[in-house]
Amino acid sequence: MSTHPYLRAYMAGITLPTLFLLVIVTCFFVVRHIYAVPIPFERMIVFPMAIIPNLFGVWNMLYLRLNQHRYVSIGIHGAFLPFVLLPVALTIASSLGFLTFKAEGAVYFEVLRIPYKVLATLFPMVLVVYYLIWKYLVKFFNELLGIA
Repeated sequence: MSTHPYLRAYMAGITLPTLFLLVIVTCFFVVRHIYAVPIPFERMIVFPMAIIPNLFGVWNMLYLRLNQHRYVSIGIHGAFLPFVLLPVALTIASSLGFLTFKAEGAVYFEVLRIPYKVLATLFPMVLVVYYLIWKYLVKFFNELLGIA
C-alpha cells in the first residue's frame, strides 16, 4: 500500500496519545464530578488535548521522511519529541499565566507546586517513556498501517 504514506503516518502517530487522553479525561471527570475536587482540570487538559496528538502525528510524518534518506531509530526519534514539547508547553503556559516560576519551583494554576528537583528528576524519566512508547507502540501502529 503506497498511497498517502504521510496521512497514514499522521494517523498512526495520533492513535496512542488520543487513546491515552480519553483515559485521562475520564479520570479527570471522575475526580472532578464524583469526588468534587475543586481543581480546574478542564483548563489543565486543554493544551495536552490540542497539541500532543497533533505533534505525535507530525513527528511520525517527520520520522517517515527522515527514514527515506537514512535509517533513524524510531525510539531515538521519539525520545527527541519532549525536547520540542517542553519549550512549546512552557512558553504557552507561562505566557497565558497558567505556569509561574518561583524560587522554590514551578506553580501550575496556583494549585500544583512542583519543586525544581522533581522536575529535573522527571525529565529523564519522560525521555525513557517516550523512547519506549515510540519503539514499541508507535512502531506497531506504523507496521499495522504498512509504513514501517
